[in-house]
Amino acid sequence: MPVARPETSDSRIIAHVDMDCFYVQVEQRKQPHLRGQPTAVVQYNSWKGGGLIAVGYEARKDGVKRSMRGDEAKKVCPQIQLVQVPVARGKADLTIYRNAGSEVVSILARKGRCERASIDEVYLDLTDAAETMLKGTPLENLENIDEEVLKSHVLGLTLNENDEKEIVREWLTRRDADHRDKLLACGAIIVAQLRMQVLRETEFTCSAGIAHNKMLAKLASGMNKPAQQTIVTSASVKGLLEPLPIKKMKQLGGKLGSSLQTDLGVNTVGDLLQFSEEKLQDIYGSNTGTWLWNIARGISGDEVEGRLLPKSHGSGKTFPGVQALKSLAAVEKWLKELCEELSERLQIDLETNKRVAHTLTLHANAYKSTDTDSHKKFPSKSCPLRYGAGKILEDSVNLFQAGLREFLWSYMSPVGGGWGITGLSVTASKIVAIPSGTSSITRYFHGQDRFHASSEPSDEKFAPKDDNLSQSRTESHSASHLTERDGERTPMTHDTSTFDQHETACKDEATESCLTSQHHEPQPRLPNIDDGKRTYEQKRKATKEKVTSSILRFFQTNSCSSSSQETKCLGMESESLTESQNKVRTNSWRYNVDEIDQSVVEELPPELQEELRTWLRPQKQAKSSTVKRGSSIAHYFSPNKNQHTNLKRS
Repeated sequence: MPVARPETSDSRIIAHVDMDCFYVQVEQRKQPHLRGQPTAVVQYNSWKGGGLIAVGYEARKDGVKRSMRGDEAKKVCPQIQLVQVPVARGKADLTIYRNAGSEVVSILARKGRCERASIDEVYLDLTDAAETMLKGTPLENLENIDEEVLKSHVLGLTLNENDEKEIVREWLTRRDADHRDKLLACGAIIVAQLRMQVLRETEFTCSAGIAHNKMLAKLASGMNKPAQQTIVTSASVKGLLEPLPIKKMKQLGGKLGSSLQTDLGVNTVGDLLQFSEEKLQDIYGSNTGTWLWNIARGISGDEVEGRLLPKSHGSGKTFPGVQALKSLAAVEKWLKELCEELSERLQIDLETNKRVAHTLTLHANAYKSTDTDSHKKFPSKSCPLRYGAGKILEDSVNLFQAGLREFLWSYMSPVGGGWGITGLSVTASKIVAIPSGTSSITRYFHGQDRFHASSEPSDEKFAPKDDNLSQSRTESHSASHLTERDGERTPMTHDTSTFDQHETACKDEATESCLTSQHHEPQPRLPNIDDGKRTYEQKRKATKEKVTSSILRFFQTNSCSSSSQETKCLGMESESLTESQNKVRTNSWRYNVDEIDQSVVEELPPELQEELRTWLRPQKQAKSSTVKRGSSIAHYFSPNKNQHTNLKRS
């Protein structure tokens, strides 16, 4: 649903940068002998030469179109070079193109707020950079203007074929130009510089549109390709929009655009100008009506979001015709491939960008064998995302089965009836950066008492590698990570203050855990299995000032243990802990040792797994104190239990 946003200023300078036939350029950089030759990138499916994904400009001149397949393209252009897209897990692998797009984004982001819209297109807000340039150097005083700037296409400007560049120069340096046009001129100079920088550093060419909002910049970037830029002045907006087919406008290519055509007879944007805002609001509602009225006049308040990274990660595949999946086993086989790819991308995003995703969504296209032309949609299903390929696969299969039941129920048919899947995808969304704060071990259990939540820094390393970290079926990601900086290990932690807000989302276990975390003398534990060269004493000395957090903090009580030389108290209860709080704390831990889910333990980092297992395995007890089989964790660490037991690590 489009949202009507008023423009914050009509003096914004927004650029839309669109890479020129990007997939072909990436392949030509990888294989330089392809430069200058008619080239196209084709699908991994070799049927009839494969479907064309991207067609180079040299091939386009010979009549090759993206709607063709490879065999047809060779008939039209016998010398065409067909390059197959990389393949992984039985489907196209776009990693090489994503990485190349990231190279371009890192360069464009140097001059202003940058929003990565797709693999090969970017929005830039250059308002501040243009204002700074205008204040520092009046345009009328510019003498040396780069050739690339003079090649700009200025909409509404009457050109003479013999003096095009001089006419553009005069427009750029006008003394009588209003402030908005002067800012556009500065924006054109900045964009030209960025495009040349992209070419020098990546060998890629790109085109751009420069305007006062995102909508106009997007329309302009594709008007003059390749390797050119177009400027939309305020005076040229009406002439640009009026003849434009209504379905060419963003968000009008679907049902809303069709409704405008059939219900109002609107075929071009100019046709939309005849309707008042009130009339459009009466038909389409207040918000959509205002939005339609605005875009017909080139008004759009959409902001450049300042996003260099994608909002979601997805992996999908289509199964047309006889390739349709017709059994749960076939669906699960492909879901396994898709989930493994998605898990890899999530892991890379986590390690590289310190971001975590919260929601897993499954989409599918399906038909009933008795009604292949049905317009009924397979319902999309979502759930909290758990990290690890195995867990993502498990949840995806459950989502698919739920969606299939709902899809077939609309036909009043059992799940076993004939059906086919023609498209399948899994998507991870609600991706956010890990905030600074504290990581709490309590997220791996099923609850946490609010007034006992730990807020101490931790040096424990939490990283969801494969199946070693899950969401515990909540949308709360609470993890801490360590980054290497100048040879030092710097803790990067995640605040768990919002954990309580998500406790109600846990459906697997109803038990609530009330855990206390206080300052205490740390108990020696097993060395880090990944760092055998560092003894416990060395590690503790290095982290002493950080008040290291340990899992032992969550089992701390008044219990004291005796050693061969002296009796040492493991922990002291805080004097501020009231009797009622202590009672809640005692009653909250009622786990039976034999009933603890080992899969939950396996989700912990290796250090904490070993530490927890050490504490949970039967201890070597004195004859006077025998722990009965089936005792709870609370029983092991009860303040009144084992006051003088000599606990040894086994």
